[in-house]
Amino acid sequence: MEAYENGYFTEENSVEVVTGRNKNAKDARLKEVMDVVTRKLHEAVKELEPTQEEWFQAIQFLSRTGQLCTEWRQEYILLSDVLGVSMLVDAINNRKPSGASESTVLGPFHVEDVPLSRMGDNICRDQKGEDMLVHGRILDTEGQPVEGAIIDVWQANDEGFYDVQQKGIQPEFNLRGVFRTGADGSYWFRAVKPRFYPIPDDGTVGKLLGNLGRHPFRPAHLHYMIKADGFEPLTTHIFDPDDRYINSDAVFGVKESLLAEFRKVETPARIRELDFTGPFFWEVEYDFVLART
Repeated sequence: MEAYENGYFTEENSVEVVTGRNKNAKDARLKEVMDVVTRKLHEAVKELEPTQEEWFQAIQFLSRTGQLCTEWRQEYILLSDVLGVSMLVDAINNRKPSGASESTVLGPFHVEDVPLSRMGDNICRDQKGEDMLVHGRILDTEGQPVEGAIIDVWQANDEGFYDVQQKGIQPEFNLRGVFRTGADGSYWFRAVKPRFYPIPDDGTVGKLLGNLGRHPFRPAHLHYMIKADGFEPLTTHIFDPDDRYINSDAVFGVKESLLAEFRKVETPARIRELDFTGPFFWEVEYDFVLART
């Protein structure tokens, strides 16, 4: 017996025996990962002491989760989201200097190659929903404007659906826009007020949430992806603080610094100025601060 094999497997020495077999791993990082995962998993099993039936149920859950994964659906990512792991990995990989805007998860509905819009364009292409004006500035951590920043925005409609979820119902690129800031770093565009919506809850993850007494909803938000030369890219949201699910986001994406005021405006002159048609519109002002690379 080689020394690293650590003898025969027992309940007491299970971690040492299993991790010892990894001594000749070809990848040091893989060995580190498997050592930690093995240790934590064995600790959980020893604490919970599952029955054989319970462990088989866990294996069946993981099997069904994998079977649900397709080119268009990733149930394992959803599982990572509702366990808070996606947000934790995002936080670890996006630690920002003081004053820089915080990141949050990308989400599954980003689309590449959206055409560049003119500043001020209305990204709502079907004219459905309550009008909204969104504006602000892109700044560095010293408060100076960032010229030439690319702002990629997207959102769900007033029924809680993204355009890619309703092909043939919503126009292509509905509620999506890409803008480039000028010398003053400002941005503005027109859209509609977003609505809360559920994550897919017809699979294993949805059943898990139900059994845990949790809902599947995300609070109303707008997505942003901001890039500029010399700065770290930022992927984030801004949220409606008055949304009913703001304190219980199913994927834990809400951060206090990302709450933005959605202010109702009923001034006729401003409504006409923005070419809106309703009796009111919502105004959201939010500045983003980028960290230099």
